[in-house]
Amino acid sequence: MNAQNPSLKTVLQSVDHWLILTGAGCSTEAGLGDYRNQQGEWKRPQPITGQLFRSDEHARKRYWARSAVGWPHFASATPTRAHHAIARFQSTGKAPYLITQNVDQLHQQANHNNVIDLHGVLGQVICLSCGNLSARNHMQNRLIDHNPWLKELDASYAPDGDADLEHSQINTVKIPNCELCDGMLKPDVVFFGENVPKIRIEKAFDALDKAQGLLVIGSSLMVYSGFRFCRKAVELKKPIVLVNQGVTRADDLATAKFEGECGELMDAIT
Repeated sequence: MNAQNPSLKTVLQSVDHWLILTGAGCSTEAGLGDYRNQQGEWKRPQPITGQLFRSDEHARKRYWARSAVGWPHFASATPTRAHHAIARFQSTGKAPYLITQNVDQLHQQANHNNVIDLHGVLGQVICLSCGNLSARNHMQNRLIDHNPWLKELDASYAPDGDADLEHSQINTVKIPNCELCDGMLKPDVVFFGENVPKIRIEKAFDALDKAQGLLVIGSSLMVYSGFRFCRKAVELKKPIVLVNQGVTRADDLATAKFEGECGELMDAIT
């Protein structure tokens, strides 16, 4: 279905209460990359898994070196046309809750309400031993203090604050530990191969239970953590509307699909 027959605006007006689920397509205009192409295939090597991060010191050093180079670009991102359009749509009262698979907190910057950060937020760092949370900006300062040479490097930017970096000094990277217990630090996000915390899933399903329909914006839904909400919507006999540039895993489940740049499509209805 395209945006003319019927219009996205007409479809969205047919339901009083939508639950919005967003993905990387909302943030690409901010200069933050996505993982998949319009066919839903990987555009780059799969990111580091949680298991590898915990078990392999070299992998951790490589991750933090790349992250140190990519973080300033990621942290400077600002909300896109899609974020602002979704905020206006939320202000009508038709979508009080929003689940995002993104970790950039641009929804919060755009003054969205009731955001469920399904995969966590990259702006926080968690200690895997004591659970203490600290700011990623603070971790950046500590990384540079321990490894001043990282500040001189440049690389192409990758999704989620990463950067395409290979360097002979990777093995010399000194990774700061928790300032409270000296435990291992990790970005407070769900890495590939890890499970979304149960409390977030329960909160998201509760929001879907209260909604009359599911509106997916800018996600291929290739990752099950997001696709599960489409399966649940079908089970609950609630309509699913997809707004995305390219194929999604839920194309055959959707009530309606509108293909194109999500910022342009959402901007046209508000």
